[in-house]
Amino acid sequence: MKEKNQFLIPAAVLAAGLILCAFIIALTWRANRKADQTITVTGSAKKEITSDLGFLRGTLSSRAATAEAAYNELNRQKPIVVSYLTSKGFSQDKITFYTISSYPVYEMGPGGVQTGRILDYNYSQRIEVSSNDVQKIREVSLDISSLVQKGVSFMVEMPEYHYTKIAGLKIEIQAEAAKDAINRAERIAQATNRSLGAIKSARMGVIQITPRFSNMVSDYGVNDLSSIDKEITAVISASFQLE
Repeated sequence: MKEKNQFLIPAAVLAAGLILCAFIIALTWRANRKADQTITVTGSAKKEITSDLGFLRGTLSSRAATAEAAYNELNRQKPIVVSYLTSKGFSQDKITFYTISSYPVYEMGPGGVQTGRILDYNYSQRIEVSSNDVQKIREVSLDISSLVQKGVSFMVEMPEYHYTKIAGLKIEIQAEAAKDAINRAERIAQATNRSLGAIKSARMGVIQITPRFSNMVSDYGVNDLSSIDKEITAVISASFQLE
């Protein structure tokens, strides 16, 4: 009987130790598992903006049998364009003329080979006009081709519409996207009877500036210049610890 008691005490101590170790391991595993539980959400924010600066560009051109005649014809057209633009409310300091370009047009022989004989000379000059009145830019872009009735050869380009406060707006919209990510994460945590812990990582997506009601998107970001009314969209992906 005495011998049994001698083995009973060590066995009890050993069993208690094993139970304690198992309990510690279970607590540690549970704590680590809890610490490793995270939630990843995507937050977004969108804001409508209206362009506040417009550019209209186009090219005047002339063609004549001599370089002098082509040059003179180009200069004849320029004051007509300036008069038209000023009549539409553009000041002359908003009208920019770029360097004149010219090239000869050669006669083509059999087989598409140039003969070396000059048929005509082409002269051209690019023009740019800018205004904060973007609606005026739009109206002129649709009407300026009518100058052909006055003997003006003007090839108009698509107008560009910019928003000049975009730098500050990008910071604002990204902050709103981050707030949206936090709100989404908090709702999901509450739905699972958990609380939201510290943020573990965050990745900001590229800014998309698109025409209003457009579904355009690009991995490199979109910067639309074709429309007056636009939308700016920011997206952020964030991971939070659950507690």
